Amino acid sequence: MATFALIHGGGGTSWPWRPLETCLRGRGHRTVAVDLPLDDPEAGLADYADHVIAEVRKSVGHLDGLVVVAHSWGGFVAPIVCDRAKADLLVLLAGMVPAPGEPPADWWANSGFGDKDIDDPVALFMHDVPADLAAEALRHGRGHAEKALVEPWPLDKWPDVPTRYLLCRDDRWFPPEFVRPMVRERLGIEPDEIGGSHSVMLSRPEELADRLAGYL
Repeated sequence: MATFALIHGGGGTSWPWRPLETCLRGRGHRTVAVDLPLDDPEAGLADYADHVIAEVRKSVGHLDGLVVVAHSWGGFVAPIVCDRAKADLLVLLAGMVPAPGEPPADWWANSGFGDKDIDDPVALFMHDVPADLAAEALRHGRGHAEKALVEPWPLDKWPDVPTRYLLCRDDRWFPPEFVRPMVRERLGIEPDEIGGSHSVMLSRPEELADRLAGYL
């Protein structure tokens, strides 16, 4: 049995993890989906990581068998959690991969991401998600205080934890042709692949649960 700590992306909440939590628990695992303190103007990236660890301890009572799964912007938080909690595994799901000292706000230019319009967030992030779930996910969106966006990423190297990257083949936000070279350059590994959009936890929770459990 593993404990999956699930970290959402920027401007999000733990809500979109619910279908995946049901699937992972049905496979005998524990899950802790965390709401990062995005609206706290005093909270930085290390505070976010401490919050994740505290929520896991509160829910489970220990950090044994910890698997940290980070979606999108959550990639800036998850490695800090792994470094502090000595996690067993880190999985970046369509995640941003930070470099030492890199502020999240600088990642977009540094990684070669470029600019994109977000006129239709459903079409961009959730084009394969059922309409009712997509609408509910949008209702759970939040603002993001500035501190954690502009401060340097605090680790001086990637944590000593087995790391997997799972890209989404139908992702219109982080398309595969962008992700593959970014992951090779920053992590030195080949990303794994799953079908689905940027919000694969809502569109394909059973398949995603199989992939995550398979990493164990």
